[in-house]
Amino acid sequence: MLQVSRELLIAAFIPSFAERDVLWFSENAKKIKKLARADSFWKEHVLFLEEGQRASMSECLRSLDSLHYEKVQTVSAHGEFSTLGGTVTVFPLNSDRPARIEFLGNTIERIAFLEQKEVAQEVRAADEGEPRQRREWLLKKEMLKREISHLHNLKEGDFVVHLDHGIGIFRGMLPNWSGSGETYYLLEYAPPKDSAEHDKLYVPESQAKKLSRYLGLEQPAIHRLSGTVWEHAKKKVTEDAQAFAKELIELYSKRHIARRAAYAIGAEQKEFEGLFEHMETHDQQQAIEDVLADMQKSEPMDRLVCGDVGFGKTEVAMRAAFAAVYAGKQVAVLCPTTVLADQHAETFKSRFAKFPVSIGMLSRFETKQAQKETVRKLKEGKVDIVIGTHRILSKDVDFKNLGMLIIDEEQRFGVRQKEKLKKFRENIDVLSLSATPIPRTLYLALSGMRAISTIATPPLGRQTIETFILPYNRDVIKKAIEYERARHGQVYFLHNKIETIEKVKETLKELVPKAKFEAVHGRTGEVRLRAVMHAFKEKKFDVLVATTIIENGLDIKNANTLIVDDATRLGLAQAYQIRGRIGRAEHKAHAYFLYPSKVLSEDAKKRLEALQEATELGSGYFIAQRDLEIRGAGNILGKKQSGAVNAIGLNLYCQILNEAVEKLSIEVQPR
Repeated sequence: MLQVSRELLIAAFIPSFAERDVLWFSENAKKIKKLARADSFWKEHVLFLEEGQRASMSECLRSLDSLHYEKVQTVSAHGEFSTLGGTVTVFPLNSDRPARIEFLGNTIERIAFLEQKEVAQEVRAADEGEPRQRREWLLKKEMLKREISHLHNLKEGDFVVHLDHGIGIFRGMLPNWSGSGETYYLLEYAPPKDSAEHDKLYVPESQAKKLSRYLGLEQPAIHRLSGTVWEHAKKKVTEDAQAFAKELIELYSKRHIARRAAYAIGAEQKEFEGLFEHMETHDQQQAIEDVLADMQKSEPMDRLVCGDVGFGKTEVAMRAAFAAVYAGKQVAVLCPTTVLADQHAETFKSRFAKFPVSIGMLSRFETKQAQKETVRKLKEGKVDIVIGTHRILSKDVDFKNLGMLIIDEEQRFGVRQKEKLKKFRENIDVLSLSATPIPRTLYLALSGMRAISTIATPPLGRQTIETFILPYNRDVIKKAIEYERARHGQVYFLHNKIETIEKVKETLKELVPKAKFEAVHGRTGEVRLRAVMHAFKEKKFDVLVATTIIENGLDIKNANTLIVDDATRLGLAQAYQIRGRIGRAEHKAHAYFLYPSKVLSEDAKKRLEALQEATELGSGYFIAQRDLEIRGAGNILGKKQSGAVNAIGLNLYCQILNEAVEKLSIEVQPR
């Protein structure tokens, strides 16, 4: 018997949808329908059909083809459709049953779902299962490509650490001559004594867990297979790691002792979540669940959320803040720059508009009188969420009932601020957000001292940013600005010298006279800085000429071209972060990193090459690694640890440190 339905949702047969189950599509059908009206990605990747809708059968078939569905004789698996007379039978990716669409002329007369018995009767036994298995295998293969393994993107010539044999050079993959099908990693080691020929080590894929990419000095010394140097190095590093593990445990022991009342997540949370105008990615949803699970424990939260620029960390923070406020707690959101604090204040106020939540701001954008008023209200408990710069950490700022601290880009704060943050950490919930995690923060998390959630999946519809590394050229600049203006977009032009920024703005005006320009930098007055940033967001001019003041937090979807006039003056992580200011809309974004025509330094060349390599969405972790390789281990975990890290590589050091922490944690636990 057919089960009649008034409407039908058909999701495109693509990997990002294949990760979702049928229930997810059912629960989010209303939101998907709303997004499909306004968002170009959803318009192109979902099809809504209704009884009585004016649509021809040929239009429906064209739509199914564009959604990557395959025409077959008999529908037996997801992603297939068939036709017979005036009917179309389709098995949507988002359904557990095929649907039949009946047309009368150019109108959809009826939509019905087939029962499982009818599906079985219509499927020929010889064909059953194989097409579905084949396509599902292809989908899984496609999704596996996106997974980041510990040996992801390993290239010939890269340094690799073998747990038992030390640092060698990866020389490629070799087939198995025994016929078992397993392939081997070929590693090259230093020649034995009295020999000029390098030793070779063949490591089967099944033992890949013994391998890790070397991160540390750019050119480490490779080991001999028969030597004792590697064992001595590992022993010394293990001793150092045990000493460091003790420091870490002492640092965090107070937090493990501290207790607070567990949060109860109410019905209001669901209502707040339902007002989110985008669709959560799988990683983002997992991060939200991790944070809310932490809050429902009696131990204060200390979680790090890592994710690329524009991947949805702020929404994770807002959901945590909402839960804290509705439990009667105050929330402080700490930002490294005034511009970012201002943008967060706007975002929070917009997101919380339908709820009785009081939001205040503390930064140099606010008048002294306004700041004084906010400080008074915080003390009286009349402000629920305060957003600001390090001004929040001032002596005159006191809270009635502070329950949560959200820190955006914690590594940007100085030593004094971090000392104050340590005091906060002892008994309240702390949520840290980071786009390109610095190794110290990341490895504290990986060593078990801090919980970590990673958002590696880009929002649906997000495109990679086309990146150009070129010598400085006025024609390139002119064409880039004119192209963006022609499609009604806006441009960031980064010139990182305050003294000459106005002169550069005037030069650009002469170059593209029809465009409108404004300039801002770190010394721009509060009133003017805020006015210019708001005017740019409201599309009142075309090109914002700025210093690295734009590095954090700006979310202006209409700005999709970035031009940096001297990329050699930027660090790798900084350049990556700035590039993340663009590419937030459906339009293809373009980034131009220009450099003086003079000879580049070796480090500058490596930074620019790494930036061009890291065009794949979600490359923040790769950037952090490359930045480390270029700079050397330096102050990753402190000077005491840098020698140990360089001796065996950061990945293996982290593993040994993790084991030391786990062992000590067990020893110090009360029996």
